[in-house]
Amino acid sequence: MTTQKKLTNFDIVAFVSIVDVARAKHFYAETLGLQLLSEEPPFALVFNAHGIMLRLVMAKELPPRFGTAVGWRVMDIASVVADLAAAGVTFERYPNMAQDQLGVWTTPTGAKVAWFKDADGNLLSVSEHPEVTL
Repeated sequence: MTTQKKLTNFDIVAFVSIVDVARAKHFYAETLGLQLLSEEPPFALVFNAHGIMLRLVMAKELPPRFGTAVGWRVMDIASVVADLAAAGVTFERYPNMAQDQLGVWTTPTGAKVAWFKDADGNLLSVSEHPEVTL
């Protein structure tokens, strides 16, 4: 008898590489407001991201980057972007993307996304997906 193990019932753990530990700790705790769960030098800073473990992996250098490292699904993107901007977050602007005054891009399906970088240059995002129910 074969037992299939599926991941649908397990929590995700997110990983982001960092180099400047002090700056990353401040950015994720103070600017983004995440709860620091533990410091595990020389391996990681561990944060609670709304019940998801976010491990900021302490690295000597950053790996090549491609796309968004971590994103947050939010219910009201305009208010979240405004709050983060007030906390000092700068939102990215991309050529040939019709972003509004806050830096929010609306996808062809109606989802809304805004991107920003952490202290080490990792690309992060907030997005509103009103058509998706989890």
